[in-house]
Amino acid sequence: MQSTLSQPTRPAEPTAAPRPDLYAPIHKALRHAMTDTLLEMGRIDVADAAPFNRTLGRVDALLDLCAGHLVHENAFVHPALEACEPGASARIAHEHVEHEQAIAALRDEVAALRRSAPAARDALALRLYRHLALFVAHNFEHMHVEETAHNAVLWAHYSDAELMQLHEQIVGSIAPEEMLQVMDWMLPALTPAERALVGGPPGAGAAS
Repeated sequence: MQSTLSQPTRPAEPTAAPRPDLYAPIHKALRHAMTDTLLEMGRIDVADAAPFNRTLGRVDALLDLCAGHLVHENAFVHPALEACEPGASARIAHEHVEHEQAIAALRDEVAALRRSAPAARDALALRLYRHLALFVAHNFEHMHVEETAHNAVLWAHYSDAELMQLHEQIVGSIAPEEMLQVMDWMLPALTPAERALVGGPPGAGAAS
């Protein structure tokens, strides 16, 4: 998959006081979920039904988490970007379409591995692991663009109060069961200062 970092990104200018960051906490949650799940997939036990099914279930859950995140960004953040700077979200919106296609392809691979004959599982598991690794790699680059170029646009055009209102709209749109899954990955991934803002004691909600 072609690297997106070959394209220059517009850096977010440092400020004297931190601005509300719509991306940082959820992206830390996604990085946590992606790296943990990729590690689990890399050591999958295809010969033991219980851990085999548990690992595939974790991949399913990661794909659900990623798909939900795309929905929220498309519905709330991209319109905010376009309202103040038309075209600002175009590149990332195109990548979102690619991610939706990648998620569908990974779901198909999970299903194929789950129903495969035991003799075929090693090869199919390795294929899924490699494709999941590529998906994670592209997402890491993708999130960097959002955290730099997109934040620069948001901070240039919206006040802190307006950004917090947008954040509250996003949070209010998330179903309770999805929020629990997000917090399981988010809380252990945050700094103590960030965790105090989100809520919950250090180490709470670890997804292990």
